[in-house]
Amino acid sequence: MTPLEFPAADRRGRVEAVAARAAEVPLDVLVVSHPSNVRWAVGFTGSNGTLVLRQGSVALLTDARYRDQAPAELADAGLAGIVQVVEVPSGADGEAVWRTLLGPSGRVGLEATEVSWATVRELSRIAPGVEFVPTVGLVEAGRSCKDAAEVARIAAAAGAVDRGFWSLTSLIDGARSEIEIARALDAAIVDAGADGPAFPTIVASGPNGALPHARPTDRVVGIDDVVVVDVGAVVDGYRSDMTRTICLGSPDPEAMVVWELVAAAQAAGRAAVREGAVVSAVDLAARSVIEGAGLGERFTHGTGHGVGLDVHEAPSIPRSGGVPLEIGHVLTVEPGVYLPGRFGVRIEDTVVVTPDGCRSLTGFPIVLRPTRSDRP
Repeated sequence: MTPLEFPAADRRGRVEAVAARAAEVPLDVLVVSHPSNVRWAVGFTGSNGTLVLRQGSVALLTDARYRDQAPAELADAGLAGIVQVVEVPSGADGEAVWRTLLGPSGRVGLEATEVSWATVRELSRIAPGVEFVPTVGLVEAGRSCKDAAEVARIAAAAGAVDRGFWSLTSLIDGARSEIEIARALDAAIVDAGADGPAFPTIVASGPNGALPHARPTDRVVGIDDVVVVDVGAVVDGYRSDMTRTICLGSPDPEAMVVWELVAAAQAAGRAAVREGAVVSAVDLAARSVIEGAGLGERFTHGTGHGVGLDVHEAPSIPRSGGVPLEIGHVLTVEPGVYLPGRFGVRIEDTVVVTPDGCRSLTGFPIVLRPTRSDRP
């Protein structure tokens, strides 16, 4: 396939925004260690990278494996000369690097969800005069609303899933297992332009579909089985997430009724996604449809979550409260109904908040029996 071209990200603006939020806390130094936060801020994709931001300077700490990669990626991000690459050796020499960067005193922020207690103790030993402060969301506050560069990548990942998903019309033939179908679907998505799957693909047929996070098994998928397929792709680090529940034969009549119910709930949830709406309104809209049919207790999970560099990120969709939706928020809407021992139904799209409401980035038709005539 022709290599995709995407808008450039404003990484300099991202770094400046994170530094400004750290100063407001106030912090003298902010240490960013979550890999997705590091990648979002400066474009570094290696497995060992930590950002240290202090007034007037930003350093990317890594090791000798990334001696060439780190400067190249910073240059690609437009950050050459702005972010300094610091190679951290092991042992006492590495401790000396940390001691210099943290300083003799002051308030140093550490990402509370990423840094272990053992690491805090070790840093306290290295820099005993420093006050270490747990931080939450200083980088994620910038990540939650996607810019055009990010939406383009998520849309590309969603498009790969849309194209690859059509392979199921031949893969579900009454002879293949859930595991075999999941593996073949992953390959089809890569062939359609993805870098890989965004998460372990779920193919759950018949009674296995009643497990919301089922793992594919050796169970052979029958033509008349109702099948829950939850799949995503990754393109240039960004992920998509989509679920369809399908049957290529003659489904259980009750499953058809439940499918229509879940489809209506998902449509109601999507209609509630708009700028300014409290995010829990999305859950209320979808859940009310299912509760109205007397199946509320069988909708056992949240209605959705944010999607981006991570497949689960802000904003979450709680049952009450939550943040107001903003233009650029990317989230899933995924109600489901699960009848133990029989079947499950879930329908999920990844959508982006727009000035007019929302736009679906995933586009495979929402139909129980997909056929080639449904293909755009």
